[in-house]
Amino acid sequence: MTTFEVVKRLCEERKISINDLEKSLGYSKNTLYRLKTQIPGSDKLATIADYFDVSTDYLLGRTDKKRYYDLTEKDEQDIQKELQKMLDGLSTSGHAAFDGRTIDELSEEELEDRELLKASLESSIRLAKRVAKQKFTPKKYRK
Repeated sequence: MTTFEVVKRLCEERKISINDLEKSLGYSKNTLYRLKTQIPGSDKLATIADYFDVSTDYLLGRTDKKRYYDLTEKDEQDIQKELQKMLDGLSTSGHAAFDGRTIDELSEEELEDRELLKASLESSIRLAKRVAKQKFTPKKYRK
């Protein structure tokens, strides 16, 4: 996939035209269409990447990750393991109780609360992992 095709897809996601992007970036008309046949300079590449909040490697088609801190499949597996570990710990320890009953003793209606707790914990773990990647990834690995 060429850089132009990636930029075009990003424009479609944002519901803007290539011409609108060129105006926003201060480029002359048809500048971005040249990406079909030419490799852009690092300054143009960085400007476009900053505009869309993606990595330059993503624009060049070297990776499928839009940002260096996006979660990988391994991260997703780790999140699910951590979530299950937390839920198992709550169930077996008896520390998580609702109206004096453990999570395992809840009725069907109250199980919805358990699912809400699970969704909340998963969201929190996912957010913490992304923030940690942003904060602790060494600059030499940020692309």
